[in-house]
Amino acid sequence: MASLADRMRGNGRIAAGLLLNLLVSICIVFLNKWIYVHHGFPNMSLTLVHFVVTWLGLYICQKLEIFAPKSLPPSKLLLLALSFCGFVVFTNLSLQNNTIGTYQLAKAMTTPVIIVIQTLCYKKTFSTKIQLTLIPITLGVILNSYYDVKFNFLGMVFAALGVLVTSLYQVRGMRASSALCFKKIVLRCTSWVGAKQHELQVNSMQLLYYQAPVSSAMLLVAVPFFEPVFGEGGIFGPWSVSALLMVLLSGVIAFMVNLSIYWIIGNTSPVTYNMFGHFKFCITLFGGYVLFKDPLSINQGLGMLCTLFGILAYTHLKLSEQEGSKSKLVQRP
Repeated sequence: MASLADRMRGNGRIAAGLLLNLLVSICIVFLNKWIYVHHGFPNMSLTLVHFVVTWLGLYICQKLEIFAPKSLPPSKLLLLALSFCGFVVFTNLSLQNNTIGTYQLAKAMTTPVIIVIQTLCYKKTFSTKIQLTLIPITLGVILNSYYDVKFNFLGMVFAALGVLVTSLYQVRGMRASSALCFKKIVLRCTSWVGAKQHELQVNSMQLLYYQAPVSSAMLLVAVPFFEPVFGEGGIFGPWSVSALLMVLLSGVIAFMVNLSIYWIIGNTSPVTYNMFGHFKFCITLFGGYVLFKDPLSINQGLGMLCTLFGILAYTHLKLSEQEGSKSKLVQRP
């Protein structure tokens, strides 16, 4: 009976974590887009605020003894922090310069790029069915971008860079997790974050507590080279009270997003993680066109459906293959 109660409590915590991540993940996209459109706050500076607020939030959490810090060597976090900075900055620049629909669909190209990188660099092979799912994903993204009346070349460049950095981030996690022989780790690690949590034997809060200030320091050095610091348009410029409040709120929500993502990666299965991501994908697409009233053509709609079909097919086939491999592993004497 006690074990059943424990499982129920565990499922309740996972459900609460997923719901929190759903709400804050959707909210951060819309709020950041609003800040870019209506206030013009600089992109990298906003990301810096996110990282600083995340670290301050975790500092308060550890002072309240919500978690206990664990000393980690900075050398183990540098590449993780650099990759995290890269994909957050580039995806935010994509959001700033594209419609939410194009921004969301561009992120779907991460899957094809990961497969290309693994095929070319690591000589990994994929089944024909898996390869065929890349056709509707890519075709859908191309259709949406081509018929987007607000098409922005610079935005697509940032989207491409974001996809590339995110793909490298994910592939690095796959390589790291494959080096660990424990079955549990292989099944649960869905990214470099998950691999690092298991490699360093830390939980989500402990890892993020040390990674956030390293990422903040990197952006602090980079911001003056790309954006004004003082004066009009700078992070310390003459912003209105409403703009500053929105930026602060964005930082608080980003803290909740970062924390919930790290927690979900460390506490759920690949099935839950992937399916939940598709759900957020659909809601964000729909909400973006409702809130920002971006024009949506029939061809764009077809492109979105095409990409969504490809993503779902890929996930279904990939998870089926993983279950098959898992069954064979269990059946071995």
